[in-house]
Amino acid sequence: MTIELPDARGRLRTYEPRTEPLALATGAPFTSRTVFSAAHVVADPYADTTPDSPAAVDWDATLAFRRHLWSHGLGVAEAMDTAQRGMGLDWAGAAELIRRSAAEAKAVGGRIACGVGTDQIASGTLAEVRAAYEEQLALVEESGAQAILMASRALASAAKGPDDYLEVYGHLLRQAAEPVILHWLGPMFDPALEGYWGSSDLDAATDTFLEVIAAHPDKIDGIKVSLLDAGREVALRRRLPQGVRCYTGDDFHYPELIAGDEQGFSHALLGIFDPLGPLAAEAVRVLDTGNTDGFRALLDPTVELSRHLFQAPTRFYKTGVVFLAWLAGHQSHFAMVGGLQSARSLPHLARAYELADGLGLFPDPKLAEDRMRTLLHLYGVTP
Repeated sequence: MTIELPDARGRLRTYEPRTEPLALATGAPFTSRTVFSAAHVVADPYADTTPDSPAAVDWDATLAFRRHLWSHGLGVAEAMDTAQRGMGLDWAGAAELIRRSAAEAKAVGGRIACGVGTDQIASGTLAEVRAAYEEQLALVEESGAQAILMASRALASAAKGPDDYLEVYGHLLRQAAEPVILHWLGPMFDPALEGYWGSSDLDAATDTFLEVIAAHPDKIDGIKVSLLDAGREVALRRRLPQGVRCYTGDDFHYPELIAGDEQGFSHALLGIFDPLGPLAAEAVRVLDTGNTDGFRALLDPTVELSRHLFQAPTRFYKTGVVFLAWLAGHQSHFAMVGGLQSARSLPHLARAYELADGLGLFPDPKLAEDRMRTLLHLYGVTP
């Protein structure tokens, strides 16, 4: 049976869905790489909210999805931008998410790292930015999770130059109880972060970033780089102090960066591993055996889907991630906090379905097809 899907020009094209999913087993954590999936949140579809209201979260479905990721050996990167942090999920909601997910991780033995930011304030002085970071760092550490120091819109606004970044991050790292992950999120993911580390010149910004790391190598487990520039990431990871990992956040070039070269490789902390979880896990297990070609053979074909989901404006990639979770049966609806389900067009979603189905990502291809037909009907597309 075929299905008619709209293309970018508004014309219908015929697609024949696959009938069988990939057979992907659960398994233990990996040995050759440390891999986190940033995870989305599941909205409560029955909550009477507006786009400006605090997020209403379906906690059962949200935690069930994290158990799904853990069952495949992936770590969970919690309360990051994939969870709509700053795009529908406020600090109060993020704090509850961190507490619940950290407790669930402890109960099932899953690895978890949680985002630490400043989103309880919209703007402020450097002292207020430090205090906001400190509040969130304390909550994450009290939960028993590893901390990810995220880029801060408030700091980007308050900082006058590189010295302010050195001061704020140095202060936080000195008081961190355990090594943290530093996150450099590029402006393609959040335009408010333009000029982070004190300069729009990426070479100058990189030097400041490395200065922070060099001053506190014992307090930094690794860095997550989300600049969508593979060459810059490779150059940066080659300059890291011994023992500081590079976690790729490059959703355009992740197979080659994780595979690495003769001088090293990247670990991973990726939003695309939310929909790719089981397949990504299978690929990393192949890499654990030393079979780089087999790893690339599994993961390279997923890049087209990832680039589609993360196409500009990149910050709206969350819509495609949640859409695929609905098609895959991980949640019963396609609703998002903040009403963000409307952020991508029907042709964009139709192409995401086609690419994901072609990869065999849906455990029940018929369910995915039926749900895609439901969405098409809602938009007025008739057979």
